[in-house]
Amino acid sequence: MTGATKSERSVPVGVDPTRASIARVYDAFLDGKDNYEIDRETLNKVLSVAPEAKDLATENRSFLIRACRFIASQTGITQYLDCGSGLPTVENTHHVVQRLVPEATVVYVDNDPVVLAHGRALLEENENTHFVSDDIFVPEDLMNNKAVREYIDFDEPVAFLQLGTLHHYNGPEERPAEIMREFISYLAPGSFVAVSHFLDPQDEHSQTARKMEDMFLHSPMGSGTFRTKEQIEGLFPGLEMVDPGVIRCVDWWPDGPRIKDLSAAQHCIAGGVGFKR
Repeated sequence: MTGATKSERSVPVGVDPTRASIARVYDAFLDGKDNYEIDRETLNKVLSVAPEAKDLATENRSFLIRACRFIASQTGITQYLDCGSGLPTVENTHHVVQRLVPEATVVYVDNDPVVLAHGRALLEENENTHFVSDDIFVPEDLMNNKAVREYIDFDEPVAFLQLGTLHHYNGPEERPAEIMREFISYLAPGSFVAVSHFLDPQDEHSQTARKMEDMFLHSPMGSGTFRTKEQIEGLFPGLEMVDPGVIRCVDWWPDGPRIKDLSAAQHCIAGGVGFKR
């Protein structure tokens, strides 16, 4: 491949470098090295309408860190099921959680061949981190997956994570809320659920949200739906929300005072954490 990067010259088995991958596009957003030209093409198309769009990935990762830190430090939960984990980067779920609770079990679920290849390397990192291949949008199959059941005891509270995933579901508009209802039905009382999702803020930044959505949907990746706050709240059916509820990711228990203005993209991703009684 003329002009290919090292990673493109050594494509893992099962990977099609001519088709964009959600995990690899996110890797490109985070300035990672495990992506191909087709993934960078998607990134550049989104940046053409929203130059600050990389903030979507940055805020999603920051929300993951703060939400996991909260659950690990405040709840006593020792098992984490991270759906659509994506490519390993700095401060993955197990890094955050096991720093506070070394014995915590973290199970990552993804079905991207590149993610799974990197996941096998993570398996060597510690005995409490595991990777499972499955479809994160099919609750019955995932929650009954033999490998998941080997590591997660659903009779005990679980931290269930769908971070930056549900906006990539391609199907009926109402289905993501149904998917979450089905997942939550498997969780024991005392479980916590964290979700982040592209947001249409329904204000002066809605135009930016819809431009980014159009670019995502018509890019080689083919997914990336922006929902309203009310629609995102619907992804926590039957749960009691941890204060402050569903809010822009940048505003969910920030690490310090804000002295810089937010970019348009920072207005366009929201998250929340819910509790199952």
